[in-house]
Amino acid sequence: MRYFMQLSYRGAPYHGWQSQPNAVSVQSVLEDALGKVLRHPTPIVGAGRTDAGVNASMMLAHFDAAPDVDKQALVRGVNSIVGKDIAVSAIHDVPEGAHARFDATSRTYHYHAVTEKNPFLYPTVWKAPATLDFDLMNRAAELLMQVDDFTSFAKLHTDAKTNICRVTDARWEPWGPGRYCFVITADRFLRNMVRAVVGTLVDVGRHKIDVEGFERIIACKDRCAAGTSMPAEALFLHRVTYDFLPDLEPAPEP
Repeated sequence: MRYFMQLSYRGAPYHGWQSQPNAVSVQSVLEDALGKVLRHPTPIVGAGRTDAGVNASMMLAHFDAAPDVDKQALVRGVNSIVGKDIAVSAIHDVPEGAHARFDATSRTYHYHAVTEKNPFLYPTVWKAPATLDFDLMNRAAELLMQVDDFTSFAKLHTDAKTNICRVTDARWEPWGPGRYCFVITADRFLRNMVRAVVGTLVDVGRHKIDVEGFERIIACKDRCAAGTSMPAEALFLHRVTYDFLPDLEPAPEP
């Protein structure tokens, strides 16, 4: 029977989501725990492949197990093994053949920034210059919803077959005094795309480039023209949506 596991994690201790030789990943830790609890190897497939250091307040992963699995006991068992940086919140029944990656209808990322130093939020936020122009960055961010080719923000030499993405939301939101969150939603994301988008928007906010310059960067389809990739620790995979799981809620973010 097919199940979806809902979880959250802090990315700093891991070399990304995906299993890889000679490195500890979120996927490998979860598969090891599932295998111990279910007493047989249990591979999982995630909704995405977050890079090293990137956090998730909501990740979904599918796996197959017997139809009589005690889901609550499985959650408790896995949580007792995976350590403090991963938290499984639920196991969901899903239609047979449901796919955590290919059946996702949208994904939302958050990038957290503060303009005032805060030792209680470090290191899951980026310390931004106090003079950063968030209004101008929002004017530039609107352009992201008017295009579909994100080659300028795509990591080079990956196995992606296309750089086409459909962004439906892109904006900086105030999250309290001196705190902001960049919210971006799309049907899919390219590797390193969000951090490259944020880095280029920050160049707009620093008045290094104007909105028209941001538009030219998108149009030229050249990663070398865009801004630097932002630090991973402030980035969260916030939400993944599915038609057959309409009411999922992410874990709170710091």
